[in-house]
Amino acid sequence: MRVLVVEDERVLADAIATGLRREAMAVDVAYDGAEALEKLAYIDYDVIVLDRDLPKVHGDEVAKKLANERCPSRILMLTAAGDVDDRVEGLQLGADDYLPKPFAFAELVARVRALARRSAPPLPPVLERAGIRLDPAKRTVTRDGRPISLTRKEFAVLEELMRADGAVVSQEDLLDKAWDEHIDPFTNVVRVTMMTLRKKLGDPPIIETVPGVGYRL
Repeated sequence: MRVLVVEDERVLADAIATGLRREAMAVDVAYDGAEALEKLAYIDYDVIVLDRDLPKVHGDEVAKKLANERCPSRILMLTAAGDVDDRVEGLQLGADDYLPKPFAFAELVARVRALARRSAPPLPPVLERAGIRLDPAKRTVTRDGRPISLTRKEFAVLEELMRADGAVVSQEDLLDKAWDEHIDPFTNVVRVTMMTLRKKLGDPPIIETVPGVGYRL
């Protein structure tokens, strides 16, 4: 899952980003509306966590622009103003959900995951394939009933492979969904992560390398 956090309070923005990364999400951060629009021009995000009161370009303008361009990204709007009229106005601007500040981080995570499910083809909440059972909400993985402990990146890569439902997933797609914009596109991090993931999943091997194309589960 790729998420953009747009928040001008840097401490809060960085805290949200850190927390979402711990949930195995790839997260980028923008500290004003103009920077957010720059990132959105070349990166496709599943969910945008958008503060309403932003400098340079107001959050309302960002939401309206994305709505007018029919951007497929789902928007979770944040604001200190939480009365009914504010929530209604935010939704009318193009937001898909609305969360007033202060908020519980667990609720933010749940809302981001719910919006991500709406932006993708319908899938069961628990993914199962080839004896693997992956629960994104509980962050658990088993193979034939055996618990498997994975790092955040290993979990994110496995989740993307399972969501592909047998289709090949390229290295570029894995970098896009499991890492953030600061990753070196020429890195071997995908290959290394795939190696450790295969080892933890055990025998018989279930992740296939398709030469020159990517990986398939």
